[in-house]
Amino acid sequence: MLPSVLLGVATFGTAASAFSLPANLKTIYNNHKSGTCSNKLSGTFSGGAVYCGDISGAIFLKGSSGNYDNMDIDCDGANNSAGACANDPSGQSETAFKDTVQTFGISDLDANIHPYVVFGNEGGSPSFNPQPSMKPLSVMAVVCNNQVFYGIWGDTNGGTSTGEASLALGKLCFPNDGLSGDNGHDPKDVLFIGFTGSGAVPGKSGANWAAKNTNDFENSIKALGDKLVAGLKA
Repeated sequence: MLPSVLLGVATFGTAASAFSLPANLKTIYNNHKSGTCSNKLSGTFSGGAVYCGDISGAIFLKGSSGNYDNMDIDCDGANNSAGACANDPSGQSETAFKDTVQTFGISDLDANIHPYVVFGNEGGSPSFNPQPSMKPLSVMAVVCNNQVFYGIWGDTNGGTSTGEASLALGKLCFPNDGLSGDNGHDPKDVLFIGFTGSGAVPGKSGANWAAKNTNDFENSIKALGDKLVAGLKA
């Protein structure tokens, strides 16, 4: 979970097909990128972003005018030293919602498989807790590289960094950037959107938690993600 640096080239064999931006989400991305957040839900974090409530029914990370956030790579959870997570100097052995995930039949989220987002900051100053508006393990939308992918709110940050996602999600967004546990995406052009309410929670049976690759898990939450995005007002 270190600041990102763009290096190298790699491919992601299990990446899901790109999901084209629907018209309303493209408009939202363009409209909110310029300017600053008018409904700040938090203070400004170390990377310059705030948690913002300018989109009805959602919470998103908004940087300064012209910016959203970057994407640092998080490798917390099961197999946190496997594959391209092997060089993560700050990886933790569990995610924030491990106890709930275990009721879904797996030991924890795996950053190499599950596309999860690190959302919310605790233990630092400023801090922000998306609950109770957002529910743990709810579906989130991530606009990156002119596409949209879906992730799970799967972890929180113990410090003041924002704009973090699992290796699996990072490789969906930027398959040619050589992302790893110590190498993320620097430009602040990634829009992380969390959805409020219980309707964003797939629960035990609404996602393929035991998936063996990112493609299978991503496809299992796509229908819910599409429904949530369709409900956003530009």
